Amino acid sequence: MPHSKTPSSVYKLQVMDRALAILDVIGSVEGDSSLPELCIALGLHKSTLHRLMMVLEGHRLVDKNPDTGRYRLGLKLFELGSKAIASLDLRELALPHLTRVQHETQETVNFAVMDKGEVLYIAKIEPQRNLRIAAHVGHRFPAYCTALGKAMMAELPESEVDVILAGCEMKARTPNTITSPVILKDELRMIHARGYSIDDEENDEGARCVGVAIRNQKGSPVAGMSVSGPASRVTKSKVPGIAEILIRAAQAFSRELGNNSEALAAKVVGTR
Repeated sequence: MPHSKTPSSVYKLQVMDRALAILDVIGSVEGDSSLPELCIALGLHKSTLHRLMMVLEGHRLVDKNPDTGRYRLGLKLFELGSKAIASLDLRELALPHLTRVQHETQETVNFAVMDKGEVLYIAKIEPQRNLRIAAHVGHRFPAYCTALGKAMMAELPESEVDVILAGCEMKARTPNTITSPVILKDELRMIHARGYSIDDEENDEGARCVGVAIRNQKGSPVAGMSVSGPASRVTKSKVPGIAEILIRAAQAFSRELGNNSEALAAKVVGTR
């Protein structure tokens, strides 16, 4: 005979349903959400919602702004999302796009994800040339001084950028490295508007890199793609052409992941 549901089990399922509904509502609105706004959206009593928010906050599934008392999605979801991304095997999906970009540019093409404020390289295709860039699959670099990192950071909310920068020491890796959070944020705004980033000998002297972000169906950055090479070959005059190739590839890849935004297409035109 089937087991009947006890009042306790029904209550636990109801609590889980409500918790997931809270996360859905917070994730579906622009900016942070207040407790009264969530009460209205979910049809819950303030005391009930407050207890649920305390549990979610304790598990880092939501963050509460101490100044405003408003809530946003927590970084635990970012961590879980990063692991989910890995399980989708983005690398295999990316390889045709990386191969096409490498064929068109004849330079090294890199593919990476963001992990705890660092860029983690998960794929790389190199040209048949003697002089190459020495970033290897599995290597990590700080996000603030790489084209890949800056491209992905430029698509994040400023609050998430602040968390990343708070967790790292912005050391000068070369004379060109940006070590000021204020200056970096100004550059991230420019990157967001332009559609691509540049590592102008900021991580390695003598190496220049152009990067773009790959977006999922919600427009969030899930990975980055870049073209890198010696500064003598990847000259400043070549950057716009390389950027156009990368933006087209990022647009195609992002569409595969469910993002149908036309914003990238407009940025392709802007590189001409």
